Amino acid sequence: MGRSHRLSGERMEGQKDPLIRLTALRLLHRVIADLNTARDLNGTLQAVVDGVVSTLGFELAAVNVIRPDGDLEVAAVAGSDEVRRVLAGQVGSGKAWERLFASAEEWGSLRFISHQVSPAVEVPDWIPDIPASDDPQAWHPHDVLLAPLSTPDDELIGVLSVDLPTDRRRPGRWQRELLEMFAAQAAIAIDNARLRAEALHAVAQLEQEQRALRASEESFRQAFENAPSGMAITSLQRQDRGRLLRVNEALCRILGYSQDALRWLGLPAVTHPDDRVLLAEHENSPRRTELRLVRSDGSSIWASLRASTVFDEDGTPHFLLTHVEDIEDRRRREQRLVHQARHDALTGLPNGAELRARLEAHLRMGDRLAVLFCDLDDFKGINDIYGHHVGDAVLVEVANRLAKAVREVDTVARIGGDEFVVLASGMDRGEAEDLAQRLSLALSLPVFYEGHDLPVAASFGVSWADTGATAEQLLRIADAQMYAQKRARARIGSLRAHRRAG
Repeated sequence: MGRSHRLSGERMEGQKDPLIRLTALRLLHRVIADLNTARDLNGTLQAVVDGVVSTLGFELAAVNVIRPDGDLEVAAVAGSDEVRRVLAGQVGSGKAWERLFASAEEWGSLRFISHQVSPAVEVPDWIPDIPASDDPQAWHPHDVLLAPLSTPDDELIGVLSVDLPTDRRRPGRWQRELLEMFAAQAAIAIDNARLRAEALHAVAQLEQEQRALRASEESFRQAFENAPSGMAITSLQRQDRGRLLRVNEALCRILGYSQDALRWLGLPAVTHPDDRVLLAEHENSPRRTELRLVRSDGSSIWASLRASTVFDEDGTPHFLLTHVEDIEDRRRREQRLVHQARHDALTGLPNGAELRARLEAHLRMGDRLAVLFCDLDDFKGINDIYGHHVGDAVLVEVANRLAKAVREVDTVARIGGDEFVVLASGMDRGEAEDLAQRLSLALSLPVFYEGHDLPVAASFGVSWADTGATAEQLLRIADAQMYAQKRARARIGSLRAHRRAG
């Protein structure tokens, strides 16, 4: 009995028996190991479909690979001779696949196309000659299960389709999980195989040209040196593993080193200390990696590394060809977007979402923390009398005064309208009350704007994290304390006005 029959026959028991699961995982591990030993893209694709049929309990598997025009072509098939004859080389349009995915049920990362809703789309198809059953768990001849194959950057590179479970039942949870794990590893293997194929093709072309004409070395050197992106060749030989054999001018411009200096230093020396583990993982298992490189002036830039391993004829890793792209501008744009999402557009202070994130972080660490809730008194009158642009100027000045009056380790946030919150760690109740008094005093001075002296006053409420309350409870407590102070001040003001009137 083959491995597929063992797995399918024991699938339901495998959901209950850890030993069966362990056996299945060992079989899966063995097939994944076969993927990683494939020498080229065609071999990898065939290893993918053969692994599904031999291990995962399906009688049919096919890999549809994305072509440059966006359509998908059946590049490898495992199953009967009839299946291979019908499907091999067939092409389906990218839009037809999109429509097919849109109609599918989501089984985790898998997509199940049920015979009950299967749309008529022009994609490669084969209908097995099996009887239909009324059993809802039986596999129908028009059912199909798909596993999208994506790179680590979520770029779709193909689709693994499987059909005909050996027990003619819809796959159970454990079998689907195995297929998901296998598909994820298969996607990585295919992506790596594509990179290897590109690198091996370049090297094979170079060797062919070298045999015909020694000038081809100069041609390669020119292509390498004049590449618009940074490039480096790193030795994978045991005696000098990790040594830079060659770098191009683009990489030298990115990092500010001469070629000789950069080759002497090596990539680890110009990688940010906190990211060197990423570089080591990248060199041991080449894939697209983003990390920080340190320039000759000590500044750091973000770079994207994409590498492929080049093997000798006997299969021994020879060198690593790495493309280095400066992505500093992109990372800065991303950081700006993140900052904008977490900060108030008017004052630049952290917004409510960022405040809660920081407050919860303090609570998780068990910090002694004071929460001060601040609300401006009679702020609506400023907007009504002088206009909202004047009110905005007052809010900006209030934010500046609060930020200057606290420590660098403290947080000042605007959570909406004229409401601000201060997080002050390491303070007892007395120190927190003193801080509230200082902040109230700092805000009591008028704001001069467009020739107007605008009176400003604020009410504060204080809560403490040592009460065991949650973040939302602490904010509500401080908010309630603030409104209690505001009402008390209003009563005092009313009483004074009554006395003056008397």
